[in-house]
Amino acid sequence: MKKDLFKAKSLATLCCFMLAFMSCANEDVAQKTTDTDSDNDKNLTTFSAGAPESRTTMDYSTGNFYWEAGDYIYVKDDNNVWRKSKNTPTAKTTFFNFKVDGDFNNSATYKVYYPGKNGTNNQVTIPAAQTQTVPNTTIHFGESGDCGTADATGTIGGKAFSFKLDHQAAYLVFQPYTTNKVLHDCYLTKIEVNSDNDITDTYTLDPTTGELTGTGSGQQIVLTTKGSGAYAEGFPLTNTSADITTNGACMIIKPGTHTLRIRYWVKGITENHRDIEGTVTKTLSSHFFAKNKYYNMIFNLNPRDYDGSHYYMWDAQQQYWFGHEWNKGGDQPTTDRISSNNYPQNNSDPRYYNETVPDDGMGYEAQTVLFKSLPNVNELSWYVMKGDPRWDKDELWTSMGLLYKGGMWFLKKANIIDYSTEHSFYGIIDLRTFDADQRTRRKYRYFKNTPSDVLPSATDANKYFYLPALGSYLRGGLGAVGSCGRYWTSSARPVQRSLEAYSLYIDRNLAQVRSLERCHGRIAQPFSDFGDE
Repeated sequence: MKKDLFKAKSLATLCCFMLAFMSCANEDVAQKTTDTDSDNDKNLTTFSAGAPESRTTMDYSTGNFYWEAGDYIYVKDDNNVWRKSKNTPTAKTTFFNFKVDGDFNNSATYKVYYPGKNGTNNQVTIPAAQTQTVPNTTIHFGESGDCGTADATGTIGGKAFSFKLDHQAAYLVFQPYTTNKVLHDCYLTKIEVNSDNDITDTYTLDPTTGELTGTGSGQQIVLTTKGSGAYAEGFPLTNTSADITTNGACMIIKPGTHTLRIRYWVKGITENHRDIEGTVTKTLSSHFFAKNKYYNMIFNLNPRDYDGSHYYMWDAQQQYWFGHEWNKGGDQPTTDRISSNNYPQNNSDPRYYNETVPDDGMGYEAQTVLFKSLPNVNELSWYVMKGDPRWDKDELWTSMGLLYKGGMWFLKKANIIDYSTEHSFYGIIDLRTFDADQRTRRKYRYFKNTPSDVLPSATDANKYFYLPALGSYLRGGLGAVGSCGRYWTSSARPVQRSLEAYSLYIDRNLAQVRSLERCHGRIAQPFSDFGDE
């Protein structure tokens, strides 16, 4: 993992990397129990949490950690009975005397457990749903699975013990930013972390090591980053470099060795964004996440951009809108239901398709350098039938200045067993020279598969590549961007007098090899450009 993206730090030094909330500067006060000298306390034992590092809610201006209202500790007494503190802070405090009933007369040391606000005794729950309502705060840690143990020390027969908590969770500190102008003024609505093993469940604090034990089953945590007022839509993405005060967010996970896939959910609410909410994904290699450590996740949310210059008629010498490009002052349509008459309309235009017609059963392959680099029809049959197509309705990308989502994952050819350029998925048949009669045509020409809607796992993600649903042009009009994708192959249909060529068609319900008229403006781009290397 890149060191600048993913760096572990001790919780005690977290303040060095986070800026201050000025409103917290005057809250560094020690709260004492109001009934310390009352008769009701005479039979209670005091467990004092006095060290500044004893809890994880932090005031960034001072570096002190705090106990929060609703925090309780648990201790086993001399009779091996669980005892919960009778009191809890009523406000944020660095110092607190927890009062515990029971018998504490036989030892100078007792194990203290803090299982978080959702835990009891030594049982800790790291929830799969966590919430942070404002940036740059850790006040939600208690509800999110923060936990720890401590050895409280005192004197045998004494009524007072002191302790310093040893934290047992791992902490992810997300600091997203974006250099993509289309994403500016969008909002971060949630952060989804998927693991190859458990990171969320109910665990037990081990009395010897203090560590979390037990095998959970939860492999996904979603941190919602919405609040009220300025944060009603989420945390802003106005920053072009990491800025924890703008959108810093923290998540608690179980320590251990994990392969994580992080999906940042982003929502655009302006006209250019068309109220789209989707994901920008980052997959990390396997790493050991230690207890009592935080990990900076600094990531540029920069969805892949597709510039609109890779639409072609089949085997044309120039792209569909050459000389009329949208980003050079031309009238190339950039949205659906808009058209222009400046599209290629006859063979005097180098943007026009190759009109060569093959003889029956004789193959004809593209002649231009670009189209020769595309997969042929045999290869497409393997992608469709054995490439495990998976539709991703959420991954964001940009094209021609607008935000979109929708596309399909395929196994890279290196991961497709028996993949071949020389014959199709159906045995020895070479689709470049074969065109079946009507009775068998469906079997041998129209390869199709129903895609899964389950994304590749975090551990398998690098085995796949992604094709966006870039739509296509016909008679100067753009259609179906974000809904379907159409990709040319290097292969013409081997039928006399046919002006058709093979292409890949994808949408949320279908992956298919099709032969259609060469006049369509479809994507002509090697799959290696999309990550199939």
